[in-house]
Amino acid sequence: KIEYFKTLVAVGFKEIEVGFPAASETEYIFLRTLIEQDLIPDDVTIQVLTQAREHIIRKTFAALEGCKRSVVHLYNSTSVAQREQVFRKSKEEIIQIAVDGAVMLRDLAAETEGNFQFQYSPESFTGTEVDYAVEVCNAVLDIMQPTPDRPMIINLPVTVEMSMPHVYANQIEYCDKHLKYRDSVIISTHPHNDRGTGVACAEMAVLAGAQRVECCLFGNGERTGNVDAVTLAMNLYSHGVDPRLDFSDMPEICATYERVT
Repeated sequence: KIEYFKTLVAVGFKEIEVGFPAASETEYIFLRTLIEQDLIPDDVTIQVLTQAREHIIRKTFAALEGCKRSVVHLYNSTSVAQREQVFRKSKEEIIQIAVDGAVMLRDLAAETEGNFQFQYSPESFTGTEVDYAVEVCNAVLDIMQPTPDRPMIINLPVTVEMSMPHVYANQIEYCDKHLKYRDSVIISTHPHNDRGTGVACAEMAVLAGAQRVECCLFGNGERTGNVDAVTLAMNLYSHGVDPRLDFSDMPEICATYERVT
């Protein structure tokens, strides 16, 4: 994991998610190792994932102790199927889960030394009524009160590719127009690749107003979606846009990736 992290840094990534330290002892130890051995460059921000549950949020902040810059990514599921079949909760109850998690995040960050940025995901976004997804996100934003100099990331996952990419782009455009604190919000995409159109989802979402893409090398990920960072970067490059990622020695990156995964 350390070799893979160093590879991502060498390629040029400035935000790197290191997983779910409160739920995985391996990822907890890995994050502590990065921090304690001073392996995180000053210009790289670490991102960690946490559910909206108090003991998990507390362990997440413990895992981040001493980290210079981090994004704490809070999520809960919001889709019709999850509400009805998994949680058996109303829309109002699901919003309350998100709000309670945001309050815990805000309060613990205030008590903890570090430079924290917050991120929220309505986890099953593509299976959620888009106006309701906006309602949940706005409730979280009201707790966090982002500002232009301390923006919050609202991450909108293609948790399962239920539709064609233009539908996702329409959903992103709707959120772009209806999220509160818009000048203080970074709309992030998190495409999976169930239908093989993750790259198209990412590119069309950016055209529709998104500002950030969560991705992974060669599309082999999960916590950051399954869209291929290499294809996205090469597509940008082919259109005259510098992705600011160094894929000049692709055989070596491939060899490292294959060995460590």
